[in-house]
Amino acid sequence: MPRFITRETVAKAYEQGLDAVVELFDQVLGQVIVLAARVGELERQRSTDSHNSSKPPSSDPPGSHPSPRTKSLRKSTGRKSGGQPGHPGSTLKMVRNPDRVEVHSPEACARCGQSLAEAAVIQVERRQVFDLPKVLFEVKEHQVESRRCTCGEVSSGSFPKDVAAPVQYGPRLRSVAVYLSQYQLVPMERVSEALADVFGCEGFSEGTLDSALDECHQSLSEVAEKIKEGLQQAAVVHFDETGLEVGGKLNWLHVACTETLTHYGWAAQRGPVGADSIGILPLFKGTGIHDGLETYWSYLWTHALCNIHHLRELVEVEEHDKQPWASDMQALLSEMKASVEAAKALGQTELAEAVVQDLEARYTALLGEGFALNPPPERSPKTRGRPKRGRVLALLDRLSGHREAALRFLHDFRVPFDNNQAERDIRMVKIKQKVSGCFRADGGADRFCRIRGYISTMRKQGQHVLACLESVLLGHPIMPITAT
Repeated sequence: MPRFITRETVAKAYEQGLDAVVELFDQVLGQVIVLAARVGELERQRSTDSHNSSKPPSSDPPGSHPSPRTKSLRKSTGRKSGGQPGHPGSTLKMVRNPDRVEVHSPEACARCGQSLAEAAVIQVERRQVFDLPKVLFEVKEHQVESRRCTCGEVSSGSFPKDVAAPVQYGPRLRSVAVYLSQYQLVPMERVSEALADVFGCEGFSEGTLDSALDECHQSLSEVAEKIKEGLQQAAVVHFDETGLEVGGKLNWLHVACTETLTHYGWAAQRGPVGADSIGILPLFKGTGIHDGLETYWSYLWTHALCNIHHLRELVEVEEHDKQPWASDMQALLSEMKASVEAAKALGQTELAEAVVQDLEARYTALLGEGFALNPPPERSPKTRGRPKRGRVLALLDRLSGHREAALRFLHDFRVPFDNNQAERDIRMVKIKQKVSGCFRADGGADRFCRIRGYISTMRKQGQHVLACLESVLLGHPIMPITAT
């Protein structure tokens, strides 16, 4: 069939008779159906953003949220913004013993002009300014003495283990450089500029920072294995993945994390081969929370799905397809979440059986409404393979076929409603790529994953990041708590 129907084509079919006209009409109708489906898909893609899909907010076009408050999945609490009653404040308070005191005395009487140098002080009003003193790096010289004993033997002292060169930067300064690079995500060239501007440390080169990062990476080898073991043995772990450009090629970064542990690893593949190479998923035995990627279903541990993803997809079905069951399912999932949170607040470890049965019955009924509005496509005898089921039916299939995983949080209070922990932890890697573009070599990606995983872990455990990095560069890292 020609791409465009011309008058000549129609006239020719007319001359051939009714059957030819009907055949031509069927061909045109088929094209219209295909094109209508393509237009619908393009309209759907244009209407999706961060509030109704898994797209990040940074991908939203300007002006896409004229009324962002009505688009958020978060519901209003009715409370005013800012600190709530009972929240510990952080207002500056005067200290009893300031580091330095400046006295501002009047020199002469404001009325007669007489000198007040010898006058008595009758009142003092105090005000305190919290500021940084001028910070300059110091140079400490280490000298090793040699002394001769009365017996004639000459004995010499020894330099500290971390003083290995005639001239070098100390662990504290290098830990600040690593902190700026790996935690605050400052590009390497700007780290050198920051050290010069803030501390007057001219000449701290990118090569020096590169050496410090390499030293951290090697020193944290044992720590990374401990974190990995802790995650393998944890009861509940969050998993997520994202694209990672290394050496100009697309690779995949995988994160495994809990409230106290974080591990990053990357591989060339997104599937089981890449995940297996990192070494956590194959040995994990607990409950894993994820976004439904096919890779995760190949593992035999207990699965739990992120329901924030489901809520976003349901928003899209409600807005684009105008299907009422989607908004009702949003409300039901939110009600389930609120019920679990209320029970936890009362110290309960499970919901009453009658409550669970009622919630699950309503869940089943809404799925039935959804399937009724979205029947599976009929298979054409002229096409091979399984016909495409579409995004709405795919969502229904997931909510139905993986029902236990979607509602895991309803039965096991250790399992959260969403996978936000992994999304928060993986967001830092995306920010790093936005700042730096990519990792130019494998070594840079390896170092960032290991160092950032350590920083994230220690931060979660309430440790001082700079002190931890300094301990790493001194060769005896502060170890995280990995027992669950």
